[in-house]
Amino acid sequence: MWYGMHGGWGGAGVWWMWIWPIVIVGIIVWTVWMVARSAKAGPAGGESAEEILRRRYAAGEIDEEEYERRLQTLQKRR
Repeated sequence: MWYGMHGGWGGAGVWWMWIWPIVIVGIIVWTVWMVARSAKAGPAGGESAEEILRRRYAAGEIDEEEYERRLQTLQKRR
């Protein structure tokens, strides 16, 4: 009448034992993927290195020669 220890639910308890570790591993993989993706995005302010360089040149922090030299260096890294 009770079909063993689980009282007619069969292996319902067994499924939860498999689902939770899969869910936890999925959350860990998703978190690592999101962190890696945000690290590729660049600085937190959203400015690229070239934008920062242009802003510094426009503000007079660096001269034209320094701007050109650094811009060439950035373009070589692509």
